[in-house]
Amino acid sequence: MSWALLGVAGLFEIAFAFGMKWSEGFTRLIPALFTVGTGLSSVFLLSLSLRTLPVGTGYAVWTGIGAAGTALLGIVVLGDSAAPMRILCIALILAGVIGLKLVASN
Repeated sequence: MSWALLGVAGLFEIAFAFGMKWSEGFTRLIPALFTVGTGLSSVFLLSLSLRTLPVGTGYAVWTGIGAAGTALLGIVVLGDSAAPMRILCIALILAGVIGLKLVASN
C-alpha cells in the first residue's frame, strides 16, 4: 500500500509542477488553487507512505517520479527539448527509481 501511495504522490507532484507553470507565478486564481491542492496532496501522501518506507528511499522515489514525469510531460505537452542526452538523463532517473524499488525491503 505504501508504494501505491508513493506512486500517487509522485503523480500529484507532476501535477503540482504543471500547476506552477499554468498559474504564471500564482497570478491566476484557479491554476494557483490547483497548484496548492496538488502540492499539499503530494506531500500528505508522501508522509503516509513514509510510515513504512525508509525516508531516503521514499523521498528519492517521490522526487524521481516528479522530476522524470514532469520532464517527459514537458516534452510531450509543452514542446520542451527531446534531445538524446536529455532523454538519456530522464531514463537514468527512472532506472534509479526502479532500482530503489527493487532493493527496498518493503
